[in-house]
Amino acid sequence: MPVPPHARGYESFAGSIGRTSADSTPDWTTPVAAPAGAPNIVVVLVDDMGYSDIGPYGSEIDTPTLDRLAAAGVRLSNYHTTPLCSPSRAALLTGINPHRAGFGFVANADPGYPGLRLELADDVLTLPEILRDNGYATYAVGKWHLVRDATMNPAAHRDSWPTQRGFDRYYGSLEGLNSFYYPNQLVSDSSVVDVEEYPPGYYLTDDLTDKALSYIKDLRAHDATKPFFLYFAHVAMHGPLQARAEDQAKYRGRYAEGWDELRRKRFAEQVAQGLFPPGTQQKPRNTEPGYEAAEWDSLSADEQRRYARYMEVYAGMVDSIDQSLGRIVDLLEELGELDNTVIVFTSDNGGTAEGGPEGTRSYFAEFAHIDDPDWVGDVPHDEDLIGTAKLGVHYPRGWGQASNTPFRFYKGQTFAGGVRVPLIVSWPKGLPRNDTDGGIRHEYAYVTDLAPTLLEFAGVRRPSVRNGLPAKDFDGVSAAEVLRDPAAPSRHTEQYSEMTGHRGYYRDGWKLLSLHEVGTDLDAPDWQLFDVRADPTELHDISAQHPDKAAELAAAWDESAWANTVFPLLTRADLFRRRPAEARFAEPVRLLPGTPTLERYRSQRLIAYRDFTITADLTGNAEAGAPDGRAARSGYRVGDEGVLVAHGDPLGGYLLYIDDGEVVLGVNSYGRYTSIGTPLPEGTREITVRATVRPHLRWDFVVEADGTPLAELTDQVQLVGMAPWTGISVGVDARGPVSWDLRERRGPFRYTGALRAITYTPGPIQVPQATIDAVEREAEFVAE
Repeated sequence: MPVPPHARGYESFAGSIGRTSADSTPDWTTPVAAPAGAPNIVVVLVDDMGYSDIGPYGSEIDTPTLDRLAAAGVRLSNYHTTPLCSPSRAALLTGINPHRAGFGFVANADPGYPGLRLELADDVLTLPEILRDNGYATYAVGKWHLVRDATMNPAAHRDSWPTQRGFDRYYGSLEGLNSFYYPNQLVSDSSVVDVEEYPPGYYLTDDLTDKALSYIKDLRAHDATKPFFLYFAHVAMHGPLQARAEDQAKYRGRYAEGWDELRRKRFAEQVAQGLFPPGTQQKPRNTEPGYEAAEWDSLSADEQRRYARYMEVYAGMVDSIDQSLGRIVDLLEELGELDNTVIVFTSDNGGTAEGGPEGTRSYFAEFAHIDDPDWVGDVPHDEDLIGTAKLGVHYPRGWGQASNTPFRFYKGQTFAGGVRVPLIVSWPKGLPRNDTDGGIRHEYAYVTDLAPTLLEFAGVRRPSVRNGLPAKDFDGVSAAEVLRDPAAPSRHTEQYSEMTGHRGYYRDGWKLLSLHEVGTDLDAPDWQLFDVRADPTELHDISAQHPDKAAELAAAWDESAWANTVFPLLTRADLFRRRPAEARFAEPVRLLPGTPTLERYRSQRLIAYRDFTITADLTGNAEAGAPDGRAARSGYRVGDEGVLVAHGDPLGGYLLYIDDGEVVLGVNSYGRYTSIGTPLPEGTREITVRATVRPHLRWDFVVEADGTPLAELTDQVQLVGMAPWTGISVGVDARGPVSWDLRERRGPFRYTGALRAITYTPGPIQVPQATIDAVEREAEFVAE
């Protein structure tokens, strides 16, 4: 019997329908399967690692896994990315130029323009979305940094979170960086992991690797053939630099010769490997003001010893990344799937100058970047603490220069030191090694080429629609032919770049570049022209000899900038303008016991550059059935103890706790801890901490009990520039300890008495000129 025309719900059914199953034919929709023989895909993206930091690109650091993959695969000597973290990640995962994808800067701003949405738009397809819709399992671990910091909290929309952008599973940090021993916030799928205390021996790279392995094992336990895409975005090598003790020890004493000699040796090895032709020059050191690195032999013996320790930590972190990849390769071998797995290894941008000329002992103090002799955030320290959980260090920029051997400048600039990085591709089954050029390709490639290349390897076409909207086209082109054939020319023949006013334009071997200096006209670039076929290290400006070519490329940059929503160019202070709706983050908030640790950015808005008051209500919950809401407890009782509120970790923060009859306020000023304790009267119902802004970015603190002042802690350095890193916890010092001594004595130290609520009451932002200057310098620092 035919289905009556008024019946609904049968329109797309491919079987037949009768009145009973006896006269009906069932049908099952077949799920989309990946193309036959489609490879697994593993993309390993490292953070802030320069061109020369791994063995296949000239390094002395032990990287046996990468050596093995390079020996069986292909190395690109002329691969380019963007100068900063978020833009590179957006370009890699979408195949779209960073500004057109909405990421003209890192996701720590919100200036309100199309090229700086700092979240992925609805019409931007991602590589995992395409692969998942074509039968792949999709997993991501590690750093995301494609979510505006204002939307990292659990109350915000999740439109640009990993599982909403094509990944079946995700584990890692939405932030742009993190502590390796005490991550401030980890996310599993779309939920924050409510961690009170990390286990002994915890190290973030190991945790991420464990999770990646578990995803693959879980898949194979349930489906033996489904291909997978694993996006492993390391938090390393981003500061703060922290390495396991055994990995640091392995490199003890190996950098005593200094960065000049290291740079010379790495460059010689690069030429010997064939990455550059004989006769290629490298500049001995960056000497431009603000970018210069000291001559190693000009440093004192004490400076040389201390600076070498930073590089030992960095080398140990690179080593740990190779160990992590080795565990993944071992699993693929155990499963018999290594031959049909595409493994890509690369970095998001070049090595950084964030540590300044001397290195920083407090990474978050350096973010404040205050030019004021009376403001001291970067404090002296025991050298044995470098690279440990107790400090958040970064190396002097001389090591960043060595990382970028043989190129000039650093992360943040459009010169090769900021954008030219390693790229290794291994796929034994589909990309057999061609030894005519030693497995090295010298053709130009750009980060947007990765998505179309991997889709071609997978045999998958990109759709033209996303969620009913026309999807933006790829800007990148497949580099598959270049990877397969040493004689194939690059199809990517021109490319713009821009970052905080730094500019660049590549076309057919010519490269036009400009540095933007703070205080100069943002829209008046001082162009330099290079023939990078003959001068790959960009040493010889030939703009005077070829003014027509320079003018041609400058016009091309301008046209490309309009086509890719680069305009308007913003001053670095303008980058940190925030949308008016964020003002609600600075409204008073009442936090109940049991509230999970607040997200970092949301917490910071309550205290940054402002007076604030914290009130601890010790009356407890109202007694059930009591008349007039009579409190169950009258206040503090002798024997009550524990942390009332904590905000921060070893890298900066403050906490209020009761111990042995005293109320104690402790302030951790970027690693320098100070506290004041005073007896607490029994029966106290309310403890108040008042923070008052003082000149030179300082706070004065007063502790009160029921309105009566008990103690003062004055002239404390303000926590600004992303500090405190860990958010606010109520009734416990969760995650990283603000006070090492307290954690070692009492652990997270949960409060045992009656705690009804913690209330924050922020005052208005204090914006003297010093603070305005600080914001300008903070923007400059983040862009470096």
